[in-house]
Amino acid sequence: MILKNIKKLYEDIFQSYKTPSIEEHIKKIIELDAFLPHNSTFFCITNTQELGFEYVSKNMYSCIGIEPHLFKTQAMKYFWSRIHPDDVEQWLEALNSLMEYTMNEISEEERHRMSYTWNYRFKNGQDEYVNVIQNTTPLAFDAFKKPIIGLAHYTIVEPGLKFEVTATAKYLNDSNTYETKYFNTFSQKLLESNISNRERDIIRLLVLKKSSKEIALKLNISPNTVDTHRRNILRKLKINSTGELIGLYKSNKGLF
Repeated sequence: MILKNIKKLYEDIFQSYKTPSIEEHIKKIIELDAFLPHNSTFFCITNTQELGFEYVSKNMYSCIGIEPHLFKTQAMKYFWSRIHPDDVEQWLEALNSLMEYTMNEISEEERHRMSYTWNYRFKNGQDEYVNVIQNTTPLAFDAFKKPIIGLAHYTIVEPGLKFEVTATAKYLNDSNTYETKYFNTFSQKLLESNISNRERDIIRLLVLKKSSKEIALKLNISPNTVDTHRRNILRKLKINSTGELIGLYKSNKGLF
């Protein structure tokens, strides 16, 4: 797909209307970056109105070997050009599905508590494709409460692992636990397994070594219900233990 077509589709997905800026908010995030350690993640502040990046964190070069100024000066067109050609259409579909779900299913009051995750392959500075899992939290909205500025975290995963492109929307509930509201995947394995959003929440908590009782408290359900979900998860994935489940999660993190 050529860049001008990507630009048109991306603008359609994130079509928005002007709203007051949040310069002070962004300034604080930039100041914090100086104190964050170097690791396998970096973050950007994205602006879908301007099709650019308000800021790129210092970890970017150590993660993907690309100079941050290229993102700042050449903006999203440069970013798009480095996404694997086979992932572009699925990536755009993932973004579109997340925005449609948000605008149709999430109330205006709840949108600031949403978090979005999707993944794709990206060409690094050594011209090798690596897996990127992107998580974006909205920072500002337009006049119609559509997310326009986001804090995007990028986690780089070794290229040897194969991920299908997925899209997930989570809501930070009153228990300060992220609850899966929407999930879409191109993975036939997980589609056929029919893992529900509630089961995905339980999988993530099991990986954190939470007990059935702790999971029940987090999700406001009974321990018996948690145990029923656990049995169903193992049956659907055709595995025999929580240990196998954790191993499957770690090797297919982008799919859960």
